[in-house]
Amino acid sequence: MKTFPRLYCHSWENYELLDAGFGKKLERFGSVITIRPEVNAYFKPVLPFSEWKKQAHWEFIESKGGKGRWRSIQNAPTNWSTGYNQLFFELDISSSKHVGLFPEQRVNWDFIAKHLEPEHRFLNLFAYTGAASVVARQTGADVFHVDAVKQLLTKARINQELNELDGIHWVHEDALKFIQKEVRREKSYDFILMDPPAWGTGAKGERWKIEDRIDELLGAAAKLLSSEGRLIVNTYSPALPIQLLNELFELYFPAVPFTVEELWMKSATGKELYFGNVGRVLKSDQR
Repeated sequence: MKTFPRLYCHSWENYELLDAGFGKKLERFGSVITIRPEVNAYFKPVLPFSEWKKQAHWEFIESKGGKGRWRSIQNAPTNWSTGYNQLFFELDISSSKHVGLFPEQRVNWDFIAKHLEPEHRFLNLFAYTGAASVVARQTGADVFHVDAVKQLLTKARINQELNELDGIHWVHEDALKFIQKEVRREKSYDFILMDPPAWGTGAKGERWKIEDRIDELLGAAAKLLSSEGRLIVNTYSPALPIQLLNELFELYFPAVPFTVEELWMKSATGKELYFGNVGRVLKSDQR
């Protein structure tokens, strides 16, 4: 069986993966430290949980169905911001284990900041709270932000305003339906970022799983991508193995260079944590 290289995301000044193990991870977002569930942290942590509790401000206590509640360990805000380069993103403690930022996506923010040009059209699908949209807009590119959840669009607008930016095009729609419409409208984009969850809900409440839709998503994205365009796809679901992602890239992008890699992050204690897979369509000069 073919093996795939690892792409490592590194911590930065305002984020650090401190330790991981026994189904949890200890992270620092700016000045706030959290303990969150992590299915891929199946190994033993370096630090005992008693040490984690001395450091952490919040712990997410998971219940059935992935829901749960946050428990306060030390006095800390429920809403705060953290930075990346010269940008800032608002974080908060809500009804889910997520705080408003996927820090492993720093590898893609760096890639976007390096390669996106002011004249480019950038499409962010399943755009969540808009970190990548803000990074892209800072380059001067024409940014289209698509998400099916109104609450997330609101949070993304806050991140745009927090960085004194404007001009992002907000699209409240199911990502697949939107790009299929864009294909019929004969539109094209110079850079597409696709970060679909393992399962999701459309703008009208329809349910879907990524393994059932990835073929359609990549097929439509291939038609939208300009001749010299770049594409990034992140996948997290164990039901969508990296071998299948590679086969789909071979099918839809046979004439252009691409990479398919595992995404990893190393903790401050030396533990290595897997965060899914990343496929990238590159320009010919990036072989």
